[in-house]
Amino acid sequence: MSGFAAVTGIGLVTSVGSTAAQVFEAMCEGRSGLSSPPAGHPLEGSLEVASFGPAIDPLSVLPGPDARLVDRYIVMALAAAEAALADAGVVAGRDVDPYRVAVIISGTGGMATLDAQAVQRERRGRAGVSPYLLPGMLPNMGAARVAMKYGLRGFSSTVGTACAAGAQSIGEGLRLLRADEADVVVCGCSEAPLFPTMADTFGNARALARGWSDPTQASRPFDRRRNGLVLGEGAGVVILERPEHADARRAARYADLLGWGATNDAHHPTTPRPDGTAAAECMRRAVANAGLAPADIGYVNAHGTSTKLGDVAESLAIRAVFGPDTPPVSSTKGVTGHMLGASGVAEVAVTVEALRRGVLPPTHNLDDPDPACDLDHLRTPRTAPVTHALSNSFGFGGHNVSLVFGPPSSEWIKAG
Repeated sequence: MSGFAAVTGIGLVTSVGSTAAQVFEAMCEGRSGLSSPPAGHPLEGSLEVASFGPAIDPLSVLPGPDARLVDRYIVMALAAAEAALADAGVVAGRDVDPYRVAVIISGTGGMATLDAQAVQRERRGRAGVSPYLLPGMLPNMGAARVAMKYGLRGFSSTVGTACAAGAQSIGEGLRLLRADEADVVVCGCSEAPLFPTMADTFGNARALARGWSDPTQASRPFDRRRNGLVLGEGAGVVILERPEHADARRAARYADLLGWGATNDAHHPTTPRPDGTAAAECMRRAVANAGLAPADIGYVNAHGTSTKLGDVAESLAIRAVFGPDTPPVSSTKGVTGHMLGASGVAEVAVTVEALRRGVLPPTHNLDDPDPACDLDHLRTPRTAPVTHALSNSFGFGGHNVSLVFGPPSSEWIKAG
């Protein structure tokens, strides 16, 4: 069995696009997806700025009465999976045994639906609680609904590692392919945190960007003036295949997933280990797992949340791995905001696009780099013949995940 996986499909739901190319181009053009909540929106007064995904008619992805019973995170997961499977051109039962297709789609679950049902119970008592609450909001239901819709009967799971969940889902997909437990893995994450209770807990924790008259300037990873993250919603699904399987059906690839690493800070429920040592070890393990050395990495897509502590800790970790002359670094969150676990999938999309195009995207709003974040920051697009790249995702609970990508080892490559 090959020790790597072919990336043959990507589907996204974000404020700046639904394809890898669109999100990548938004970074290069500085086209922000951040905005203030419109007048009358439930988040007015709770959030100054957010990253809102597009409206999706639930009936477009889940026909029938179930469409009105599921949380938005499930709707976005279905939309992203539909786009990714179409992009890969793979159909269970035609191109692959359904029992050889795994689904790992993660996320926090439908907490907005749970929140709304709690209100109904308070108002109406027991009778106010829907009997369809659990299938409409449980964290595993994104994966379950995708499996049901497409008849995917193999291994199925959901990862609960907060903002690292999307990246870890992809890493776990590689593990399944290496173990010959699947031929295809549908992996990713969906998050729908834009409702008042979630916004208020982030706000009361003083984690959110604030005080920006222009909402598009609020998310500014590694910038001296950053003062918090911008909460966002979104989803992303990546199709991984055994290279032999992809080649047999002549499937075009974006890139190859070569390796991954995972560690835990073992430090604090919400703040990163200040010296970045566990994050650094995560990157080292990912690079080694890919059969590479740090000098082989030509680009790092950073977690880069625009928080004071997080950006410094990640910068220290990157320097610890790569030395003072780090690879070029950028963060996608300047244009997308922080879509929690789904961010990792959008960042993978950007990373493989950078490899495919030979262009490294910049960090939006990085006007005055913080000296404590001393890296080779990309502030404008840079043409570079990079062959290997690393993408970082870190989450509450100290979860760290890094993924390493390389060019497609195939004659069938996605068109530019």
